[in-house]
Amino acid sequence: MSEQPVIPVDENRLIAERREKLTAWRASGQAFPNDFSRENLAGRLDELYATKTREELEAIPITVKVAGRIMLKRVMGKASFATIQDMSGRIQLFISNDSIGEAEHSAFKHWDSGDIIGCTGTLMKTKTDELTVHCSEIRLLTKSLRPLPEKFHGLTDIEQKYRNRYVDLITNEQTRLTFVARSRMVQSIRNYMTHHGFLEVETPMMHPIPGGAAAKPFKTHHNALDME
Repeated sequence: MSEQPVIPVDENRLIAERREKLTAWRASGQAFPNDFSRENLAGRLDELYATKTREELEAIPITVKVAGRIMLKRVMGKASFATIQDMSGRIQLFISNDSIGEAEHSAFKHWDSGDIIGCTGTLMKTKTDELTVHCSEIRLLTKSLRPLPEKFHGLTDIEQKYRNRYVDLITNEQTRLTFVARSRMVQSIRNYMTHHGFLEVETPMMHPIPGGAAAKPFKTHHNALDME
């Protein structure tokens, strides 16, 4: 089966709409709250409770407090689902009029992919056996002004991947795992060298292009490369 063509999206229009939402949010006096503290990571919750049955989770309610970026959102009248992503993985949220109130649910429906939200609730399993947080409180923490790449294709342009690493890290799990592995390798080497008495020294490098706010350009001759 051939791939469906990607319909171009007017990004400027989407950004303008999100800026209007941000302006309204600021006017409400509730923009960018700093009193929400995450207590649980999505990946850790999956490790601890993914194998639990629906009945086990209902028997002993487990209250959690998670936060992350909206990656997927499905609105279905009086109930909605969302998938958020933090640095450890993803977890699904269940939002309904009965659990958070009609006003809060209505506000959630206007939030966008890429927004960072916080949620307090209890763990449950859906009919498809997916670990989910049944939200009793949900809050918008940060408004995303730029839309995320199309969810099925992501960043396909190699140059854009390297120029917009932050977007690639958000949308591409393999890229994140590579960065985590590299960071741990460098940290391990640094710890080994430090343990054996080595000192880490930053050595200035010469470049043919002047740079640095306090740098004073000068010209010299590189003997090995025979260049100025």
